[in-house]
Amino acid sequence: MLMQRQEAGLLVVDIQDKLLPAVHDAEGLLARSRWLIGVARDHGLPIVFSEQYPRGLGGTLAALREAAPDAQTVDKLHFSCVAADCLPPALTEKKQIIVCGMEAHVCVLQTVLQLLAVGKRVFVVADAISSRKPADIELATTRMRAAGAVIVSREMVLFELLEKSGGDHFKAMSQRYLLGDQP
Repeated sequence: MLMQRQEAGLLVVDIQDKLLPAVHDAEGLLARSRWLIGVARDHGLPIVFSEQYPRGLGGTLAALREAAPDAQTVDKLHFSCVAADCLPPALTEKKQIIVCGMEAHVCVLQTVLQLLAVGKRVFVVADAISSRKPADIELATTRMRAAGAVIVSREMVLFELLEKSGGDHFKAMSQRYLLGDQP
């Protein structure tokens, strides 16, 4: 199944101030997540930021909030966004949920497994997830795939949401996301 603009939303899991420095390739994760958020914003997808215990771990990084100023932010204590029952209807009403964030083997994994359990089609953006240890990223990705999540790249998201080449929208998106330096 392809990702479809009208059916999809983006969930950015716990990319927070005090947590980010601890994960593998933190700067790369931040840059790639910001790129993905821009793609989702420019396609009109609802975007939701989750924050794990923000009082202790800080909020979503300012660079990400700036990339999607209209995105909703939800906080939680449960590792899974589904178990926390914090996701807004703008996202839960969508059939397809695109997921990025951290940590891959904890909050991302538990959220993805529970999204699948409630019948969502979940697309995990492999180049926009991270954990403290690379081995945990690999294990989480393997487990999510085995459970039924579709593992994709950021460019897969871009091209599937675009659907076709040509036209002003394609040209603008190509200029913004494919030409020049991309993370």
